[in-house]
Formats: sequence, C-alpha cells, structure tokens
Amino acid sequence: MDKKYIEISDLKDMLNKTKEVYADRPAYKIRIKENEYRIITHKEIREMIDALGTALMNLGLKGKRIAVIGENRYEWGLSYLSVVCGVGTVVPLDKSLPENELEELVRRSEVEAIFYSKKYDEAVKKIKFSDKNKLKHLISMDLEEHSEGVYSQLQLIEKGKKLIENGNRDFIDVKINPEEMNIMLFTSGTTSKSKVVALSHKNICSNLMAFAPELKIDENDRVLSFLPIHHVFECTAGFLYSLYVGSQTSFCDGIKHIVENLNEYKITFACFVPAIYESLYKNIVRKLEKDGKLELIRKLEEEYKDASIEEKKKVFKGIHDIFGGEIKLLISGAAALDKDVACAFRKWGIVLCQGYGLTETSPVVAIETLDEFKPGSIGKALPNVQVKLEDVDANGMGELVVKGPNVMLGYFGNEEATKEVLKDGWFYTGDLAKIDEDGYIFICGRKKSVIVLKNGKNIFPEEMENLVNKIEGVKESFIFGKQQSNDKEDVKINVKIVFDRNIIRDTYKVESDDEIYEVISNKIKEINKIMPKYKSIKGIILTEEPLIKTTTNKIKRQENMKYL
Repeated sequence: MDKKYIEISDLKDMLNKTKEVYADRPAYKIRIKENEYRIITHKEIREMIDALGTALMNLGLKGKRIAVIGENRYEWGLSYLSVVCGVGTVVPLDKSLPENELEELVRRSEVEAIFYSKKYDEAVKKIKFSDKNKLKHLISMDLEEHSEGVYSQLQLIEKGKKLIENGNRDFIDVKINPEEMNIMLFTSGTTSKSKVVALSHKNICSNLMAFAPELKIDENDRVLSFLPIHHVFECTAGFLYSLYVGSQTSFCDGIKHIVENLNEYKITFACFVPAIYESLYKNIVRKLEKDGKLELIRKLEEEYKDASIEEKKKVFKGIHDIFGGEIKLLISGAAALDKDVACAFRKWGIVLCQGYGLTETSPVVAIETLDEFKPGSIGKALPNVQVKLEDVDANGMGELVVKGPNVMLGYFGNEEATKEVLKDGWFYTGDLAKIDEDGYIFICGRKKSVIVLKNGKNIFPEEMENLVNKIEGVKESFIFGKQQSNDKEDVKINVKIVFDRNIIRDTYKVESDDEIYEVISNKIKEINKIMPKYKSIKGIILTEEPLIKTTTNKIKRQENMKYL
C-alpha cells in the first residue's frame, strides 16, 4: 500500500506507523521572529506526545476528561493527541467563548484538567475555584515552569521524557479501543442547548483513510492552519490529516494575513470557509480591473478553458503568484461556496474543491476532487460513506441521510436527541439536497431555515444570500421572512445587508446614507428582475455591524432574528 494511505485503526496507531516513515521531515514550521523559524520534525512531535501522555498518566489522569482551549498552535495539537492516544477523553473547546459559557461547558463535560493558552489564564483560574465543576488541574501552554498551582506543558513534557527514560511505559503501551468515545465535541448552539457529539478513534480514522486518496496531499506539501482548530473540520482535514500524510503545517496570523502567510510559507494546501474565497476573488477582480487587465484575463479564460491545470498555471501565473505560486489544492467547507467563484478559480488553474460534512460525521461526507467537479455541487460521497435522500419531493429534493464508519456514536447524555437523528444507522443531516445521475450531491439549504410561503413555495435563504453577496460593497447578507400586518398568513422576503462604506464610496461615488441605500436598493431591484416574483426582496435593512455567526462563519439565524 502507498505510504500516504497507511491503514490505521486509531490515532495512536497512526502516529506509531508514520513515525519512522516521516521521521526527519518537518511537521511544523513556526515563526519565532521575522525571518527566523523553528522546525519540529514528525519524529520530535510524536516523542513529545508520548512524553506528555506519560506525564498526564503520572498525574493520575488516566480515564479522565481533559479540555483543550487556545489558538491554532502546535501545543494545542500536542495536548489533544496526548489525551486521546491513551490518557482519556479530549474535550476541545471554542476559543471564542465568553467566560460564563466556558464555565458552563467545563461543568457540563465534567473535565478534571484543562490545557489552555495565556489568554485564558484569568478565566480558567476563576473556574477552577468554583464548586460547580470537577476541574482540578490547570496546564498552561505558555508557562516555562510550574507556577502557583498551574502546570507548565513544557515541564510536563520534560518530566514525561525522564519517566520514559526510566522505563515507564504506562502511556506508550496503552491499547486503544477504537469503538469507544474518546472525543467530546460541543455543537455551536447556545451553551445550554448545544449538544455533545461523541466521536471515537474509528470515526476519525475511517474518515482520514477515506479522503486521503481523494485529496492526494503528501509529505511534500505545506499546510496553512487557519480555521478554528477545535472545530472538527480543521481538526480532521487540517491538523490530523497533515500528521497522517507527513506534511508540514504552519499557522496563520489572522484573516488579514492569509495572503501574506500563503506566500511566506509557500503553502500548497489549505482549508477556508467560502467567505474567504469570495473575498479573495472580489479583491483579485477589483485589482485586475484597476490595472486594466480584466478584459484580457476574461479572453484568456475562454481561450484556455479546456487546457490542463498545468497549462493554466503558466497562463495565469500572475494570479498564482498572489497566493505564493505553490498552491496545489484548496478546500472550501462549513457553508455553500458560490459556484461562480469556484469556477473562476478553476479557470485560473487553482484547484478549489468544495467539501461537505458535519461534526456528527467526523466530518467529511462528500468532496470534490481535481477530476470530479460539477459547479454548485459538493462532489460525491466518500468511498466508505453511503448517502440517500428521504422524503423526496416532486423536484427530486429530499433530506440527505448518511451512513458509514464516520457517523458519530450519538449525542452524549441525550438519548432523545440521538434518536431524532440516528435511525437504523442512518444519520439525518437536516440538509435538503438533490443527487444527480452521476452521484454528485447538490445541497439546497437547511431544512430548518427554509421560508415557506402561503402558496407553498419554498425559499432557501442561502441561495438568495449568494446573489446579494455578489453586489460590490456587500460584505454579507441575511435573508428572512417578515409577516405582513395586512396579511397574517403570508410573509414577504426581506434582507439585512452588511456593507463596506469605503468600497461603496469608491465604486459608486456616493457618500451619504441615503445615497448608499439608493444604490443598494437599485442593485436589489436588478436581482428581483431575474428571480421568480414570489422570491422578490421587498424590504432592506442596511448596517455596518457584522452578523452574528459561529466560529466557522455560519450565520446564526435564530440569533440574528432577535435583532430585526
């Protein structure tokens, strides 16, 4: 079997089997200061995991639940793998949580230790002294030495190394049960309503083995970690995947530094949400227009539409250079990608693939590849995943249901919620979709967010938001139905638009709020002309305040409705 696709039963097995294969290759490249970097090899990172795991066992944490919270960094990955590969159950927590919500999740998950970065120092110390939870051990990713009742991750690693040297194999020899819950993930609802997704090693490893041959990333690739690492999309498709195939990972400095970091680390592979690609596309088109090159690029796109990816890379070298000139593959996930943006990247010879998954499916269900691509689709189901549609309507649309080794064990401690979504081994995603004759899946929208009109017509907010978001100067939008005072049975379609004042001013040469409203209103009228009458947008709210979203940039629809 090709070394990229080594068969693995669990994450410990993955680390052990790949340790010598990728031994001296760089696992992480981290900037220490300008033009100075630290390289950590695959062998070194695996030895650190063994040492940290051994030290945790020595602290009496075997079989316990341990949380991890912090920014994307290699120390986060060390914490996660040291827990999950033999100590106990890992509970990754959202780094954007306010203190009261963090405390609630620590209580609900019954964690006894927490790894954290210095940003959370004050919060976790307060939580530890509460009698409402079981938290006993605080472990800092930043302290160089143990201090005031807080352990240093660094010192624990050194302690573990000494224990191993003295013959301690408590962690190294642990056998993993791949069927058991070892990962607890909170869904992105409010803390009291968020469900706890129970995942096993089998769930994650079956997913890694299924999508690795599809994506063809290997030890020669360089990965940029950007999306929140606590989220299963970045955790599996970024962090764990990179270790599985022997790639090098570097960490993004933030949304404003994406292009800079792609160039700095000569990145070949990254996962972003659609909003990032859509923003990059708009900026590139704007620059081409400003430089007077857009017309030429459009002609070249047509001329080379049937050319190979390699030929397109040469023709559109200027665009490739914006991204560092080394991009091999980009993945879009967590929300629907505008198909025009996906096609544009492909026309330029940049392989941008849309994937689809959920926390409950570890996460990947379906993905596009270099060769298997249809505009607007999420590709085909992974080889070890079955998909079908339930309650299909006259248009061939139904709820997407999924079966496979990647489907969660259930919602921990919530049998009722588990029964709602798991039926005879099939997971009911809550997404409405169509599947064509070639097996390509097209997501139509969330079942819960569909706006149903009096005439029985369905409106998918996501579809219309994609159109509104194409208006120059619109950053994001939120489509919602509003009850008409003169017709209690019907709703009219409205939109809340977040706009960029600078872009609106530069593009349309307008200044005042009234002028901005008029410009956007006229653009909405243009959209209405190409829509069926029942989809017409009747009301517009303009704001410069961002919409309420999850950490993976999904609009929280119910939360946003409260402020309309």
